[in-house]
Amino acid sequence: MKHDLKGFTLVELMVTVAIAAILLTVGVPSLVSLYEGQRANSNISKINSSIQFARSQAVSYGSRVSICPFNGTSCDSDWTNGFSVFIDNGALGSLDSTNGIQDTVLRTVDSFDSNDFITSSLTRYTFNADGLMNLSQTGNIIYCPGDKTNPDSKGFTIGVSGRISTIETSVSCQ
Repeated sequence: MKHDLKGFTLVELMVTVAIAAILLTVGVPSLVSLYEGQRANSNISKINSSIQFARSQAVSYGSRVSICPFNGTSCDSDWTNGFSVFIDNGALGSLDSTNGIQDTVLRTVDSFDSNDFITSSLTRYTFNADGLMNLSQTGNIIYCPGDKTNPDSKGFTIGVSGRISTIETSVSCQ
């Protein structure tokens, strides 16, 4: 009597696992690079849209609107901890002693990955009621995912007119 056995032998299973391990070893580094590139695109887009939002709100409200990393009491210099867009009455988060008007936060963006770096030439970008920045406030923001010299780093420049231009050359957060 012949028995029909179904299944895999131990040798077949070991060969399959070995091939899968080789494919993962080759494929995972490129997936990490793909993930970091996608994360860089997403986060630089988030910063870009927040700056465009600040500019449009300045025009809509007919008021000065600023964007900066907000540490709870004032503007900070570390953009990786998140930032706020607010109507800038001069007091950010507290009552201004000169005119008694409190600043109004319009949008907040939570912190980014703790391994990422964001550099900015300014700690605060302010748009006037006409949507323009002060003459001394042109600057750039660069986002680097995971490493200050990551080739997937992205950046843009903000001109006096408030126009945002992508930096086309290679960028780094150093």
